[in-house]
Amino acid sequence: MGSSETSNAGPVTPGRLIGRLLRGVRAGERRSVARHPALQSSETVVLDSPAFAPGSPIPTRHAGEGVGDNLSPALAWSHVPAGTRQLLLIFEDLDVPLRKPLLHTVALLDAALPGLSEGQLNKPGEGVRFLPAAFGRTGYAGPRPIPGHGTHTYRFLLYALDRPIADDLPTASVEALLAQASGHVLAAGQLAGTYRRD
Repeated sequence: MGSSETSNAGPVTPGRLIGRLLRGVRAGERRSVARHPALQSSETVVLDSPAFAPGSPIPTRHAGEGVGDNLSPALAWSHVPAGTRQLLLIFEDLDVPLRKPLLHTVALLDAALPGLSEGQLNKPGEGVRFLPAAFGRTGYAGPRPIPGHGTHTYRFLLYALDRPIADDLPTASVEALLAQASGHVLAAGQLAGTYRRD
């Protein structure tokens, strides 16, 4: 695994200049979808990855297109409560210079899955269904912060639901997703990692 925190600073390009100018502008954890009342639970799912330790750099192979291989990392979870009918997985960038953290990936997973192998989030498959995330994208979109913006925190959020999200959920509607999940979250877990482009 290569380190993603090594400096790759080069000439001061317009992109790097913009990143440096926006360094203090960050969405922040307090505006995360994880704070939404619909996703709250007192029970915890344990979520981890063999690719990176909690709070440590995410390897470049898992960074987004044009930066890394855009290969989703393997994930594993435990302590999923009895009665779970579906798992909701969200991948977000907390430090994007926008009003809210950017949702990179939103996926609905079969409750029987004990985890995801490397690359399993790159395309729909058995037990994996995608909902549109930011800019209408589906599937895995790895870390791709603005060059020069500093370290970004990326977070996988996992929710155990006691009923499946309806198949007729309106496309590209996070609000509709949250409305469907409200009152049905049995447990929640999270795993954070970092990525930086100097």
